[in-house]
Amino acid sequence: MSRFREALERGEFVVTGEVAPPLGTDLSAMKAAVQTVGPYCHALNVTDNQGATLHLSSLAASRVVLDMGYEPIFQQTCRDRNRLALQSDLLAAWTLGLRNLLAVTGDDPRSGDHPHAKGVFDLDSTQLAAIARGMNEGHDMIGRELDGATDFLIGGAMFPEAEPWDIQLARAQRKVESGVRFFQTQAIFDMAKLERAVEALRPMGVKVIAGVLLLRSPRAIDFINRKLAGLMVPDHIADRIRRADNPAEEAITLASEQVRQIREIADGVHIMPLGLESAFVRILGADNKT
Repeated sequence: MSRFREALERGEFVVTGEVAPPLGTDLSAMKAAVQTVGPYCHALNVTDNQGATLHLSSLAASRVVLDMGYEPIFQQTCRDRNRLALQSDLLAAWTLGLRNLLAVTGDDPRSGDHPHAKGVFDLDSTQLAAIARGMNEGHDMIGRELDGATDFLIGGAMFPEAEPWDIQLARAQRKVESGVRFFQTQAIFDMAKLERAVEALRPMGVKVIAGVLLLRSPRAIDFINRKLAGLMVPDHIADRIRRADNPAEEAITLASEQVRQIREIADGVHIMPLGLESAFVRILGADNKT
C-alpha cells in the first residue's frame, strides 16, 4: 500500500503538491521542482497536458517521480484518449508501479496551445473512475477478466465554490459511487464553502484535499480568470495581490493563511506553487518533512 493511501486511511492531514512535466525531454527543471517540494509532500500530482497545452506525458513523468523516490499521483484526462487508450494506459500505469490515480475530464483544447486539436471526450471523469474501479476488481469496462488486476487509489476533482451547489454535490456523489476515494479541489478562496463540501462528503467515506493556488502576480490572476474554466479569483483577493509592493511575497502570505484555515476543515491540502516551489515550507508553516 502507498504511503499516501496509508496516511489518508489513518486520518492524517496530508500534503500534496503539483508537478508540471516539461515541454520537451529536458527533465532538469521538473526534477528540481520535485526535489524541492517532494520531501514535504505525501504525494505529487503529475499533470496531464494541463490547460490543454503540450507537455511530456503524465505516465512517463510519473515514473520519473517514482524513480526519484517520491510518490506520484498519476493524472489522466479523458480529453485526449478514447476508451481503448484510457484502459491501456491504466494497465501501463499499474505495471510501471503507479498506485494513485486522479481521473479528470480535461480542459477544452480550444483554450490551449493547439486550439485546432480534436477533443476526444469519449468518456468523462466519472466513467473513467468506474473503469479504474472495475480494473481493481479484475475486469475491463466490458466485463472481460483481466490477466492481473490493479489496485489504484482513485481520486477525483471537485469544485466546492461552484454554484448551484446541489448540482456539484450530485456530481461528486456519482464519482464516489464510481469508485472515487479522495477529492482534490479546485483552488479554495471561500472557507465556508469548503466546510460545506467537507461536511457533505465525509459521510460518504471520502477524503477532501483542499486546493491552494499561489497567485504569484497580477498577470497570473488575469490568466486564471481568462483561461481556467470554472475558476475565478474573487475581487478582494485579486486586489490584495495587485496592490502589494511585492505580489509574490503577498501570495505566499495568503497561501499560508489559507493552509492554516484548511487544517481545521479538510483532510489535507493540495498546493499548486506555479513556480514558487522554494516557498513550500513557509506556506505549510512547518519545518518538518512528511
